[in-house]
Amino acid sequence: MNLIQVHGIRAYAYHGCLKEETNIGGNYIVDIDINYNFKVSSIEDDLTQTIDYVGIKEIVISEMNIASKLIETVAYRIINSIYKKHPSIEKCKVVVRKINPPIDGDVDYVSVIVEE
Repeated sequence: MNLIQVHGIRAYAYHGCLKEETNIGGNYIVDIDINYNFKVSSIEDDLTQTIDYVGIKEIVISEMNIASKLIETVAYRIINSIYKKHPSIEKCKVVVRKINPPIDGDVDYVSVIVEE
């Protein structure tokens, strides 16, 4: 099994249930893991035979730009968009981290993980 990782995709977005979150926005970091057989592309040295990292980042940024109350919703939108563009992917994992969430106390981040 082959694994492609696109980690640390940074985005500024307006997700949250609180009015301040949707007005001010916040920082997010997204990690993507994709199980995909890229043996042919490695032998032929052909980008069209594998998953283009730039395209994955563009999907993430596009979905992060759609405001939602829940990062759970965003994570599912990202994974669904990745599968729609690349139906031959064997498995995908999406991690969405909300940096410095508005929680009473000192919290680095909260995150959700979707794996299908």
